[in-house]
Amino acid sequence: MGIPVVTVGHSRDDLVGGLERLHGPVSVVRRCGELAELLAACQSGLARAAVIAEGSEELTASLVDRLSAVGVAVLALTDSPEEMARLRGIGVAAELRAVDAADLAARISAAVAQLSGAGPRPRLAADGAFADPGPALRISGGAPDHRPDPAGKGQIIAVWGPAGSPGRTLVAANIAGELAAEGKSVLLVDADSYGASVAAMLGLLDEAAGLAQACRLADQGLLDGEALLRVATPVATRSGTFRVLTGITRADRWTELRAAALSLVLERAREVAEVTVVDTGFCLEADEELSFDTMAPRRNAATLRSLEMADTVFAVGAADSIGVPRLVRGLAELETAVPEASPRVVMNKVRAAAVGRSPERQLREAWERYGPAPALSAFLPADPAAADAALLSGSLLLETAPESALRQAIANLVCAPAQRNRKSSVFSSTAKRRTKG
Repeated sequence: MGIPVVTVGHSRDDLVGGLERLHGPVSVVRRCGELAELLAACQSGLARAAVIAEGSEELTASLVDRLSAVGVAVLALTDSPEEMARLRGIGVAAELRAVDAADLAARISAAVAQLSGAGPRPRLAADGAFADPGPALRISGGAPDHRPDPAGKGQIIAVWGPAGSPGRTLVAANIAGELAAEGKSVLLVDADSYGASVAAMLGLLDEAAGLAQACRLADQGLLDGEALLRVATPVATRSGTFRVLTGITRADRWTELRAAALSLVLERAREVAEVTVVDTGFCLEADEELSFDTMAPRRNAATLRSLEMADTVFAVGAADSIGVPRLVRGLAELETAVPEASPRVVMNKVRAAAVGRSPERQLREAWERYGPAPALSAFLPADPAAADAALLSGSLLLETAPESALRQAIANLVCAPAQRNRKSSVFSSTAKRRTKG
């Protein structure tokens, strides 16, 4: 089966002609004058490979991701070692301009074979909707994932919850603080494309969106571990220090959080931090109204991609007559949107005034009878005084209310069992109360 190829730039005529004279599987079906023309040709299904002879600096991770989504492998010609490294970092096969036709044909064939045989990208919705490219234009069997396996060993924790302010940001920020207090290197990422609020909760200036900066560098293939740490804001507490990638400063900047770029950011985060905590948005819709246009960004791409890449997902819901039904419906949507996720369900704001006597027992019994498959794994007590004090001072619970039941419950979500016997502010108050009793 032949491999139709489109090219862009003033490549050597003998190179293009040499591909034709080989009479092999590779054939040039169109020579384009600019990248936009090449993209249009690829979107129409004309080619299975694209050769960028000039203008490779215009390639970004998002463009490469969208071309791979319609089954097009990308190969660029450059003599710059720096540009070659950048291109390979965003998933582009790169060769020297002096490559002969036979070697170029072999590289094109290998790139197409790798794209076709690498296996389908993990599906983000049962109906074929994906986090970023349009589902209607996916090739049969799903688009292959050109992204390399994660090189880092760090873990990713995503904190998600349905609409209605169940406490996602409070839980995410305090999880990051508790892990930092244990001595781990932690990166907190605000990936909420609707109402980013980590900066406000921690009392940080949000004039520059750290995550948007990181995504911009990743899209250009310029994000390494050092650059990621440079754009992340350090937050120091009395018990430890962690870094924060603040969220977008306005809701209309959501287009800056593209799925391909965020994937690279999270992969770099695995390399520089032992734990990355992601505060996600609530919405899991697949933006079907835009699915006809694979170049259009997706409003919920950041949330969906974060959940897809997470090693652990905490699903947080409010423990009241409105929050519980929302959580039940949200978990069903989560199972459809990200079937590989196995969420740990956390009931937040647990109080007898909203549930009745013995609220934990009543919530557990009702959940076992009417709730979805995931069991309840934790209860976080309502403590508005402690939460308000932390928010007012721009601090975490471990600083403003270290003895509060809410702080200890959040710590118990992520602290290793071995740490619970240490004389630390995380667990010492519980031990003291048990001794007195």
